[in-house]
Amino acid sequence: MRPVVQRLMRVPTFAIILAVAGAVALAAEITGAGATFPYPVYAKWAEAYEKETGNSLSYQSIGSGVGIKLIQSKTVTFGASDMPLKGDRLAKDGLIQFPAVMGGVVMAVNLEGVGPGQLVLDGPTIANIYLGQIKTWDDPTIQALNPTLKLPSQPIAVVHRRDGSGTTFVFTDYLSKVSAEFKARLGSDTEIQWPVGVGAKGSEGIATSVSQTKGAIGYAEYAYVKYHKLAHANMINAAGETVAPEFKSFQAAAANANWSSAPGFGIILTNQPGSESWPIASASFILMHKKSADAAASREALKFFAWAYDKGNDIAASLDYVPMPKSVAEMIKTEWAQIVGPDGKPVM
Repeated sequence: MRPVVQRLMRVPTFAIILAVAGAVALAAEITGAGATFPYPVYAKWAEAYEKETGNSLSYQSIGSGVGIKLIQSKTVTFGASDMPLKGDRLAKDGLIQFPAVMGGVVMAVNLEGVGPGQLVLDGPTIANIYLGQIKTWDDPTIQALNPTLKLPSQPIAVVHRRDGSGTTFVFTDYLSKVSAEFKARLGSDTEIQWPVGVGAKGSEGIATSVSQTKGAIGYAEYAYVKYHKLAHANMINAAGETVAPEFKSFQAAAANANWSSAPGFGIILTNQPGSESWPIASASFILMHKKSADAAASREALKFFAWAYDKGNDIAASLDYVPMPKSVAEMIKTEWAQIVGPDGKPVM
């Protein structure tokens, strides 16, 4: 049997279901939907969790925007979003929010003769590429960042998400922090009216489009870039240091996060200080109703995430995701007491 992470890259993201081998018909199934960013680690967690407990996870990797809508309509037990909801919106919708895992968004490129990490980019340059102001790979701005790299006189084929995407929110949040013009013209959101480029659905769609298009650049979570064996750009971070996308740079970006400072642990990790910090880092968040119509389903979902916090760290790290620190996981578990069933009693 192929590993789950490998299989997930071969099916359309609009209908991805974690159908792990050996499912038992009578075992509990946990339903969720939303962000594509954390899907590779959810897949591996689900495989290990089912082997241990007999319970399966059915997760539709369809983008943060749809995930938010589905949890609002109570279609799934949990929604997943890379864009944290603000406190007033959580209160309005009666939702609890908590981070599940952290990782990094990476710039994937398809340039002949350029391997992983050989190209270096910074935030303002990426912003100008996505604003349509830098149009060819041998532009003086890119060449200045790569003085020893021979860049082709080739049009830059910009690829972006066309669906509502938390990854787009993270990406544009970063670009808005490093480029005043990008912030003024496009801003940060899950959906953007891009002035240039072609749209792709899901992180898998971005990776596939970049792999098939000469001269392309696109943004996606690191696991998708690695799976497709795409070249990625190293980045110049807020400290002016060149860093590679890897576990330690993602971890460094999260090191100083004050998770208790925002409602629903809604911390944004882009453009963090520190010489080793990856500049486009993010947590991915889980959304659940405080008043659950199905206490058993909510309990099973919380059991899954409790297992992930306690036993899934090595799996997350193997895919270059950063697990939540133990102290934060304990804070999150305390917050779960807010989730009650129809009888008003906590489900956990």
